[in-house]
Amino acid sequence: QVQLVESGGGLVQAGGSLRLSCAASGRTFSRYTMGWFRQAPGKEREFVAAIGWNNFNIVYADSVKGRFTISRDNAKKTVYLQMSSLKPEDTAVYYCAIDEESYYPQTRATSFGSWGQGTQVTVSS
Repeated sequence: QVQLVESGGGLVQAGGSLRLSCAASGRTFSRYTMGWFRQAPGKEREFVAAIGWNNFNIVYADSVKGRFTISRDNAKKTVYLQMSSLKPEDTAVYYCAIDEESYYPQTRATSFGSWGQGTQVTVSS
């Protein structure tokens, strides 16, 4: 079974940047779509970005387009989320997840079968 471990969260001022990493172990990483989701206190988990196995199929939530960049390094079994121009409303626990079924990146959390434990991102105003 695949295991996912996020890192890179922290406290940053509005307008700043952070890069999240998600390291995978277990099954063949390079075959599957990877995604990032986030959950703020009192809110439902929401889609942030997803990237297909080939690095070409990428989807972003409208709220992060132009500010966040998802990428992956299949040799390192790692997916990244580069976050720039951060806003207080980006504050949340960020989770990475793996979709072992879909060919194209999906935005529904139910498409993703395995999840990391999450990393906290706090953006101060």
